[in-house]
Amino acid sequence: MKAQVFFLIFFTIINSFGQITISGRVTDVKGLPIQGANVYLEGSYDGGTTDISGLFSFNTDQMGMKTLVVSFLSYETFKKTTEVVSMSDLEIKLREDVNTLDAVILSAGTFEAGDNSKVSVLNTLDVVTTASALGDFVGALQTLPGTTTVAEDGRLFVRGGEADETQIFIDGIRVFTPYSPTTNNTPTRGRYSPFLFDGITFSTGGYSAEYGQALSSVLLLNTIDEADQNKTEIGIMTLGGGLGNTRKREKSSLSVNASYINLAPYIALFPDRNDWDKPFQSASGEAVYRQHFDRGLLKIYTAFETSNFELTQEDINYSEGVHFKLNDNNLYFNGTYQGMLTDVWSVFGGLSYAHGQTDVGVFDSEIDDTENSYHAKFKLKRRFSNRLKLNFGAEYFSTHFNENYQDELISPKRYGFTNDIAAAFAEADVIFSKKLALKAGLRADYSQLFKATEIAPRVSLAYKTSKRSQVSLAYGDFYQNPNNDILKFDQSLQPQHTAHYILNYQYNAEGRIFKAEAYYKNYKSLIKYDSEFLDFETNFDNSGSGFAKGIDLFWRDNKNIKNVDYWVSYSFLDTERDYKNYPYAAQPNFVNSHNLSVVGKYWMDALKSQVGFSYAFASGRNYTNPNTDGFLNAKTKSYNNLSLNWAYLLSPQKILYVSINNVLGFNNINGYQYATTADANGNFSRRALLPAADQFFFVGFFWTISDKGTDNQLNNL
Repeated sequence: MKAQVFFLIFFTIINSFGQITISGRVTDVKGLPIQGANVYLEGSYDGGTTDISGLFSFNTDQMGMKTLVVSFLSYETFKKTTEVVSMSDLEIKLREDVNTLDAVILSAGTFEAGDNSKVSVLNTLDVVTTASALGDFVGALQTLPGTTTVAEDGRLFVRGGEADETQIFIDGIRVFTPYSPTTNNTPTRGRYSPFLFDGITFSTGGYSAEYGQALSSVLLLNTIDEADQNKTEIGIMTLGGGLGNTRKREKSSLSVNASYINLAPYIALFPDRNDWDKPFQSASGEAVYRQHFDRGLLKIYTAFETSNFELTQEDINYSEGVHFKLNDNNLYFNGTYQGMLTDVWSVFGGLSYAHGQTDVGVFDSEIDDTENSYHAKFKLKRRFSNRLKLNFGAEYFSTHFNENYQDELISPKRYGFTNDIAAAFAEADVIFSKKLALKAGLRADYSQLFKATEIAPRVSLAYKTSKRSQVSLAYGDFYQNPNNDILKFDQSLQPQHTAHYILNYQYNAEGRIFKAEAYYKNYKSLIKYDSEFLDFETNFDNSGSGFAKGIDLFWRDNKNIKNVDYWVSYSFLDTERDYKNYPYAAQPNFVNSHNLSVVGKYWMDALKSQVGFSYAFASGRNYTNPNTDGFLNAKTKSYNNLSLNWAYLLSPQKILYVSINNVLGFNNINGYQYATTADANGNFSRRALLPAADQFFFVGFFWTISDKGTDNQLNNL
């Protein structure tokens, strides 16, 4: 017995001599102790926690090279690999985790709508339930600051830029013809159904170096990564109908939808100011296929639309009016793959193809346009740490445009162009701390048409001023080739250029967000020409210039009033341009100096209903009155529009939806058309350019059949 006790004591002593004490102190970067941090050797059970002074100490029998791990909530995990015998009296500083929700974000010039972004001014439901939008995602974005109300057009006019200065991308790949065709004084709509998208980023300026060929802004639409269930969606509307179906498998899913629109029944009940021979009708379809792999996701999206109409519109210079007809066919394909190559390397590749065929007839003239466009992109991202990420890649755009023109007076003409652009970009995200972040990038575009290379630096900086607020600065150079209407006549020009300067303040609390942004844009090399109408005799050059400056304000609150959600946006814009055939610099006729939008929604539990309203105000726009001296020397009256909507749940999966646009019947005027010749008194008579209809009514019934049996199409309205 004595021998056993002796050997037990002996081996205990020997073992204690074999153990090593690991010790040290854990603080933050300011030297303040961190209490409760976990400290342990990776791959073992040996470890401890820090005390009130940040000190730790524990014993281990591990030997050789090992990894010491220190972790604590809201701080980056610390790892140190070294010999165990050297792990004593360590001084360890933990840095704040820059990926937490309260960390700074780079937000200058950007509005996001999506459930996954850190700060969203809108969510996916808002984009399609705004009363004035009538289910169009572009219409919903026009309630945000930075946009200009051009009621007769319907496209996005951003911060003094024309509509074609905003480019639209689906899953990072360019959309070349994003809008459906329309006639004069009737706003267009986006071609694509909103329910296929779960995220929207609207950059009103200062956007990433990854995107180019847009002088004013970019709109990024992201399709849903994964369908959640099998479902069928049926819609019956005053304008037509729609049918959609989603089938889900373990690692793949397919969503398809089709719709048919015909305005003839509606026009018969509510005639407008047009003399229709054939009211607008369209048939369209979309499909998106998703395939998940172990380390990546493949998405294939395709859309097709065919539409036509024929009508006669009033014109002051033609007593019988202007006869106009249009047939349009559009096909769009988009395929992308993104995935992880390693734990730190990710890859993205994408390709889009667009085919557009538009046949237009005006009087006895026939104009047939054919456009085939491609966009290919490849990029890599390297994650060095939570604080440093590098994104770089290359892309190629190609547009082939041809136009045939013929009438009774001249022989048929055929003309067009090929516009090829190669680009490369690199951009780094540097997160210095939870309070300070920097994005810096460089983009180079080479135009085969112009034999010119343009270098565009982009940089933005954000600083967290408090737990709920931050300020951001952004600067960028942006280039864009002239549009098709100009290039088809002259291919010897240069890209147009603008520089953006942005100062942004943002406050974000639970259920409330406030954004204020000031900006300045300097335009150079804009296209000027010397004729009223473009043709082969027109002379073009890049001598145009201009500026745009203003302030955008946005406030949203869905917290303080029960069941009420509302937002208010206001924009002030001061801009002048000397471009096109302007005799001198002036405020363009598509610009409103003041734009105000108020949107409200109220959910009534007892009535199982959501009611909403949208009010839009815009100050008058310039036009030229030839009866007085000057150019763009008069203004229209202000624009007003109040719209209401109501969604009633007949059952969990059946919805009755009603909306009325311009419910108060404001008599809005888009401008004036003057006679080309004066009367006997030397005066030019005029007529007001009025909307095709002062009001618009919409009624729809929507039915969802799904696996869960509880969801509905409210987010499609």
